[in-house]
Amino acid sequence: MKVLKSLFSFYVNSSIHVALAVYAMTWVTLVGLDLSYDENSLYFVFYATITAYNFVKYFGLAKFHHRSLANWLRIIQVFSAFCFLLMCFYLTRLKLDAVLLVGGLALVTFLYAIPLIPKRFLFDEEQNLRQVGGLKVYIIAMVWSFVTVLIPVLNNGYEINSDVILLLIQRFFIVIVLMLPFEIRDLKYDSLKLATIPQKIGIKKTKIIGTLLLLAYWILEFFKNELTNASVLSTFMLVGITFLLLLFSTERQTKYYASFWVEGIPIFWLISLLLLS
Repeated sequence: MKVLKSLFSFYVNSSIHVALAVYAMTWVTLVGLDLSYDENSLYFVFYATITAYNFVKYFGLAKFHHRSLANWLRIIQVFSAFCFLLMCFYLTRLKLDAVLLVGGLALVTFLYAIPLIPKRFLFDEEQNLRQVGGLKVYIIAMVWSFVTVLIPVLNNGYEINSDVILLLIQRFFIVIVLMLPFEIRDLKYDSLKLATIPQKIGIKKTKIIGTLLLLAYWILEFFKNELTNASVLSTFMLVGITFLLLLFSTERQTKYYASFWVEGIPIFWLISLLLLS
């Protein structure tokens, strides 16, 4: 049992779970646009997510404790380095347009974690985008949207039409909603200077905003030119389960409520879409 708990903890803390979620969202895009399974973009997204998330999460720890890193952090560092090499391999197999997009998103990720922003734009000494009041959730939503929609689109030479634009908007909405349980969970820990959504409007109104975004997501589905029963049903299931997990989000969540169950929603979404297709 102890071994299983350690493996599960590594699975979550090493960002494998969130990487599978991003991978799943990217595959959903391919299915939704009737594109073939694209190993290069999917595997790149998977390994890039692990690399980026672990860089953002553990950069500060490694910087200050590099001489006395805990064993678990050393293991995650080695694992992340391995994923970085695989990410670079699959990057070389992407088309130029997709690579250029990756470069822009990599810059945003770098600025999100590294203290390079002038202090006059920030509320504390961290000097990174992560600390700019009110921006965090929107930066993450933008990056996830571009990664999971535009990378597979560009890598397959697919035209950026109205359906792709709708997908981008929908993806932006759903990622914001998926972030809300995390912001509710961290409400008592986050600095007030971060100006998160629950800090600004409270938990009840945050849930109302999330519900409205889910409703908008559902309505936008019916404006697409390519609409199938499978996509409608899987979208309904996605909206339903996301609404329930948002509704029951509290400051006192179980340890893995957000980091496993909420973060795993895109995986459930993909499975339901594949089964219904």
